[in-house]
Amino acid sequence: MKAQRIDYSRFKLSRLNEPRFRHLKLLGAWVFYFIMYFLTENLIPPERCHVVHCALDDLIPFNEFFLIFYVFWYFLVLGALAYYLFYDVKQFSRLQTYIFITQVVAMAIYILWPSRQDMRPEVFPRENALTALMRFIYAFDTSTGVCPSLHVAYSLGVLSVGLKDKALPAWVKVLLTFVVFMICIAVCFVKQHSALDVLAALPVCLLAEILTFHVFFPEREKA
Repeated sequence: MKAQRIDYSRFKLSRLNEPRFRHLKLLGAWVFYFIMYFLTENLIPPERCHVVHCALDDLIPFNEFFLIFYVFWYFLVLGALAYYLFYDVKQFSRLQTYIFITQVVAMAIYILWPSRQDMRPEVFPRENALTALMRFIYAFDTSTGVCPSLHVAYSLGVLSVGLKDKALPAWVKVLLTFVVFMICIAVCFVKQHSALDVLAALPVCLLAEILTFHVFFPEREKA
């Protein structure tokens, strides 16, 4: 069935509590996230952070070509939220709830157990457009607040909602699975995260999965 676009032309802030618009309040979670991101990035000094590292990290070489998938993550998350916001309110609410849960848990961990990684290469093995972009990302994105990886958590949230979406064709779900897998390993190849950060995101996602689909959205859909 072709998705029907949701009409927001009549939306006003005064109508935010109306049933057809109240799901938009979930977007307020991003205000919480950006405030907490700023605080944790700027008020927790690196010397107070625990260094996250494992033997597997030393076996994973830096490869700037994985930056393509690392950056595509932004389009994946924003695109999924925008698509469902305009075409499926129920799925939008599920995805945003899932993301918010991972945000809250991750920020709590970043405060209670600050983390950082020291694996960024001092000199890139090659100089090209991708390494230039990687250098720019390193400059504004600090190496603190890394465990668990929200890059991984958000990606798995998009995948979870997408795989449960009966309106998506099988080929889209296969492609989505591949893209999410590549994003999850890309964070290690561009040295933004340790493999431990990826593993630490899994229990956070499990909690979000349970709360989102079995607590906040417990209804069972008919086949």
